[in-house]
Amino acid sequence: MTRLIRFNKPFDVLPQFTDRGSAGSPRSTLSDYIDLPGVYPAGRLDRDSEGLMLLTDDGRLQARITDPKHKMDKSYWVQIDGIPEESALEVLRSGVPLKDGKTRPAKVRRISEPPVLWPRTPPIRVRKSVPDCWIELVIREGRNRQVRRMTAAVGHPTLRLIRWRIGNWTLDGLATGAWDEVQPPDRSRRR
Repeated sequence: MTRLIRFNKPFDVLPQFTDRGSAGSPRSTLSDYIDLPGVYPAGRLDRDSEGLMLLTDDGRLQARITDPKHKMDKSYWVQIDGIPEESALEVLRSGVPLKDGKTRPAKVRRISEPPVLWPRTPPIRVRKSVPDCWIELVIREGRNRQVRRMTAAVGHPTLRLIRWRIGNWTLDGLATGAWDEVQPPDRSRRR
């Protein structure tokens, strides 16, 4: 039977089970939170990002979740520096030119600070002279540090990044650092 794990990755945790790059003290990894042999991440989430990761023991399901051709939406809550004008949001909606090519169009809207937000350790830097705000950004691709590069390209660097949703799975009811097992999609729909 296929296993599918939903994990709320904390800030400063590597999105893998081992730390191969640390010469000094070891960094926190998935193995500090999940002791379940045979499951592997379906996609990545940068060390300095938080939120939903899916892990599975099924290679086909892993590929389906991560492959952009399956058009699985990923929704992010993004705290950004400054208050974006509508023109900046429109650039995000139409596709942002980056060094590795233009992004696909994104869905974006301003939101209030999410009510289910947990404290981040350490907290983000706050500048009294520069306001910040939250946006929800929905994309269907997953380039390296894409959301951060997109917001920076429109003049609003990311301060905090939380992936809230992948496809139909969300973080709803899942505390930071916690995981649970969820129902995988029907095998007949994964082809």
